[in-house]
This record gives sequence, structure tokens and C-alpha cells, in this order.
Amino acid sequence: MSTPGLRERKKRETARRIADTALALFVDRGFDQVTVAEVAAAADVSVNTVYNYFPVKEDLVLPPDETSPERLADIVRARAVGVSAADAVLDHLRAEVRRRDRKVGLTAGFGRVLAMMLAAPTLAARIERSGAEMVDALAAQLVRETGERGLRPRLVAGQIGWAHALTFAEIGKRTLAGQRPATIAAAVLRLLDGVRDVWGEQVLGYAVRED
Repeated sequence: MSTPGLRERKKRETARRIADTALALFVDRGFDQVTVAEVAAAADVSVNTVYNYFPVKEDLVLPPDETSPERLADIVRARAVGVSAADAVLDHLRAEVRRRDRKVGLTAGFGRVLAMMLAAPTLAARIERSGAEMVDALAAQLVRETGERGLRPRLVAGQIGWAHALTFAEIGKRTLAGQRPATIAAAVLRLLDGVRDVWGEQVLGYAVRED
């Protein structure tokens, strides 16, 4: 009899196989030119199985767990004592860039994936919507933490969201220009240092965790 751990591992493996298969087809032929039925056939699963793991087609490229509206708020919630909201996000982004995390697209071959995503209107719109939702969720988190109801939580959240979006835009621009992941990572780390230099105490000193 399978243990819960084994079942979960098999489910993750199935989801990854489906997603990898779909991505290869989308990159080769275009997102809008490939049907879910074709993905299912190539991954050797049923169409219902695909939808069980990925309720909408866009989830095959942008899984909800990787593009969650709570991404920035989760980073801020997990910060250590003495760390501000802005520094928590900057530190997290630096760590993802340094380890070439697939979440930020610093992997070989991502240029073709990015080009495919930008060519698909529904994916491009989802990326834009996701960024706005992250800022909204972060602003709500800052309000809960600080008790401040004015403009400042929203403005600080907007600045953090801007830095997050700027990071991905820089990675995307350099990826499409054909630069190697190591070169891109070095440039993005310099960019994040520049963002911190530009921000003043109003952003860097806001919502420092006290306990």
C-alpha cells in the first residue's frame, strides 16, 4: 500500500511531466496553437487528468503556486526580526538570482519560453494582472502589521512591487537579447543594489519587524 508521502511524490512527478510536456509543445508551436488534448496525449494522460492538475490552460505555463498573489506578502510575513518589508523582498530576490532559481527565469533555454509567453495575449495579461494582485496583497499585509490606514502602506507596497517587476523586466530584456544566465544574474544583482541606494528611509525603514 502506498504511503501518503509516496502518493504525493507521484502526484508531483505527474504534474511536472505534464507541465514540461506542455511547455515543450508551446515553445515549439505557440501557446494558442496547442490544445489541452494534445498536451494530454503527449504526456500519456487523460484530458481530465490534465485539468485535475491544471484547471485552466494558462496554469500549465504559470502555475498558481509560482505566481501567487501572496508572493510578496508571504516574503514579508516570513522576514526576521529587525528586517523591513522592503529589505525582506530585496534579500529574497537576491537569493533567487544568486541560485539561478527557475522562478525568476535564470535557466538555460528560458529565452524561447519567454518569447512564447509574451506572444500569447492571455499569458501576457495574466503576468500583468499577477503583478497588480501582488501589490494589493502586500499593501493589505502592511496595513495589518502597521495599523496605518493612509496612503503610505499602498505607496510602500507600490515601490516594492516596482522593484519586483523591474527585476523580472531586466531578466526578460537580457534573456531575449541572448545573454547567458550568469551574465544576467550579475547585472540584476547590481540593479537591486541600485534600487536600495535610491530608496530612502521612508521605504527601507518602513514596517521593520519588531517581534
